[in-house]
Amino acid sequence: MSAALPRRWFDRPSITVAPALIGRHLVRRFPDGSQARVRIVETEAYRADDPASHSFRGPTARNRTMFGSAGHLYVYLIYGMHHCLNVVTGGSDRASAVLLRAAEPLENLPMLAANRGVTDARALCRGPGRLAQALAIDRSLDGIDLLTSDELWIEPGTAVPRSRLDVTPRVGISVATERPWRWLEAGSRWTTTLTPRRAPGRR
Repeated sequence: MSAALPRRWFDRPSITVAPALIGRHLVRRFPDGSQARVRIVETEAYRADDPASHSFRGPTARNRTMFGSAGHLYVYLIYGMHHCLNVVTGGSDRASAVLLRAAEPLENLPMLAANRGVTDARALCRGPGRLAQALAIDRSLDGIDLLTSDELWIEPGTAVPRSRLDVTPRVGISVATERPWRWLEAGSRWTTTLTPRRAPGRR
């Protein structure tokens, strides 16, 4: 395993970590020992005081990973069929996380395609359910530590400047829909399709 991002990097508010994840590499080692690498191009932030967040009403058996330390993986199932993967964050923003919405496949596309049952490269990791399926991620990986796991981790990659990010309200939710907490790499062909607006400058 190459050097993963350190705990302190994740131990910040979700709205800080979410745009900073764009351009980072998510690496998956499969049970057979093979490895795949994807480049994160789209994220969404969720906070504990956010009615759209799973942690908003307190801890449950489903969301308990969100109440743990930063840098762990939170995996949940939606519609009874699609898994979504999230990175738990921290700082003053406890019980919060960043949803990984889309990624550019970089390595071992044949394995990703076999997991997805498709041949179109753009359909491999474009959307949170597809990303999880391509990387063979399910609830069995909920709670793993992305800093020490040999199954899944995040490497530095190359950060994308805030000036090259677009921002929109989050999608697929019914409350707090006005919050502009979805970030995308501007011009990327690997993001999900919605009309964005350019993000403000760096903080």
